Amino acid sequence: MNNTRRDFLKLTGLTGVGLLGSCGIEESKSQSTSGTSALDHIRKQSLRNHSQVFNMSGYAAPAIETVRIGIIGIGNRGSAAVKRLSYLEGVKINALCDVVPERAEKAKEGIISKGHNPELFTGNDEIWMEMCDREDLDLIYVTTPWAWHAPMGVYAMKQGKHTALEVPAAKTMEECWELVETSETTKKHCMILENCCYDFFEMLTLNLTRQGYFGEIVHTEGAYIHDLDETLFHRGNPSERWRLQENMERNGNLYPTHGLGPVAQIMNINRGNKMDYLVSTSTRDFSTNEVAKELAASDDQYQQFVNASFRGNMNTSTIKTALGQTILIQHDVSSPRPYSRLHLVSGTKGIAQKYPFPEKIAIGHEKWLTEDEMESLEQQYTPQLVNKMKEVAVQIGGHGGMDFLMDWRLIDCLRNGLPVDMDVYDAAAWSCIGPLSEWSVANRSAPIDIPDFTAGAWQSNVPHDISLQRGGTTGVTMSKS
Repeated sequence: MNNTRRDFLKLTGLTGVGLLGSCGIEESKSQSTSGTSALDHIRKQSLRNHSQVFNMSGYAAPAIETVRIGIIGIGNRGSAAVKRLSYLEGVKINALCDVVPERAEKAKEGIISKGHNPELFTGNDEIWMEMCDREDLDLIYVTTPWAWHAPMGVYAMKQGKHTALEVPAAKTMEECWELVETSETTKKHCMILENCCYDFFEMLTLNLTRQGYFGEIVHTEGAYIHDLDETLFHRGNPSERWRLQENMERNGNLYPTHGLGPVAQIMNINRGNKMDYLVSTSTRDFSTNEVAKELAASDDQYQQFVNASFRGNMNTSTIKTALGQTILIQHDVSSPRPYSRLHLVSGTKGIAQKYPFPEKIAIGHEKWLTEDEMESLEQQYTPQLVNKMKEVAVQIGGHGGMDFLMDWRLIDCLRNGLPVDMDVYDAAAWSCIGPLSEWSVANRSAPIDIPDFTAGAWQSNVPHDISLQRGGTTGVTMSKS
C-alpha cells in the first residue's frame, strides 16, 4: 500500500479495524462515544459553522451513458445489490471487493445479464482503496459494516467517484461533516441508500403531501422496531458480531434513517425546512444481557458478553423542525415485538398510518378509508415513478421491490444527468441523529441542536422531483446471460 492510502487509514482511525467488524470487544469499547470527552465533542460538532463551497442540493452532475460500478462489501446486502444492479441496462459492474474471496466469487457468478466481468479485490482490509483508485469506475456502492461507510465514501469521492452509502451513512458528527465537505469540494454525489424512501406506501404518502391532501403537516413518526436479539450474537460466526458491538456502549438511536428518511422527505427537510433540535431518552437494557446469559449457559464463548453494557431496549427521540412541527423516531432491536417502521403522517386535514397493517388513511374525523376508497386513492396519487417500475421491482425484489426501485432510480438519475433524490445533506442530517441522540441520552434527555449541513441553503432549496423528469429511460434485462 502506498503512503497516501496508509495515511488516509490513520487519519480516519481505521487502521487495524476489520472490514468484517471482527475487532475485539475491548477495542469496540475504546471507540465508544460513552466517554465524557467524546460526548462533549459531539456537542461541539453540533454547533459547528459551515461555509458552503458548492450547493449539492439539486445539483445535476454530467450524464453518464454507462455507469461503471464498483461494490465494496459482499455480504447479504452487497450480494443482493450486485444481482439487482446487474438487471439494469446502462450499467457495467467492473469491480467487486470483499475480504472473503468466496463471497466476491459467488456474487460474480450470480450476475444476471451479459457485459459484466468484474475484477475481484479480496484478501485484506485495505484492498478497497486500490479498487477506488481505478479509472474505469464512476460509482462506488458501499455495503459494509457501519464504521466503513463514511471513510469509504470520502475516499471514493476524492478519487473522482460518485458514491452510494448504506445506512447510516456516518457514525460520528465528524464523519457527517467530512462527507458534506468532500461532496461539495469534489462535486460528486453522496447518496444514502435509504431503501424505505422507495417503499410504495411511503411514496404514495409523499405525493399525497405534495398535493396538499393532508393539509399542513403537523407531526410525523418513524421507527426501526425489529427484534434482532439472538441474531446480534451470530451463533457460530463471531466475525459477524460488528452490529452487536455497535449496541455495546453506544446508547441512543443508532439506526434512525429507515423511519426518518421517508418522513424527512415529506416534511421537506433540507429543502424549505430543517430539523432544529432533538431530545432523546432510552430505557435500560431489559433483555440483551439475559440473552447473553442464556447463550453462555451452553457455550463459553458467550461468557464475554455476560454483564456487558448494552444499549437500552427502546430509544425514543423527538425532533422539532424550523417550521414548528415534530418528528418522533424510535429504535428497538431487542424487544419481542412485530416489525414496525411506524410511518405516521398527521396533517391539518388528515392522517396516514402504515403499521400495524393494513395501511390506513383518513380525512378529518371520519373513519379510515375503505379498501375500495384506498384503491381509488392509489390509482389517482401513486407517483409516476412507482407506476412505471412497480411491476418489475416486485418481480426482481429486495424488500418487496423497494431495493430495486432505489437502485433503478439512482442509476437513471446518473445516466440522465439528474439530481439524486437523497443527497449528501440528507445523508448527514439523517445519520447525525445517531450520535446526537447519544449525547442527549447521556445528559438526561437534554436538547441538542441539529446542525444545518446546508449552511442556510435549505431556505431556497427546492424539494426533490418525484416525477420522471427527463429520466425514466433506463431499461431492465430480465433474462439471465
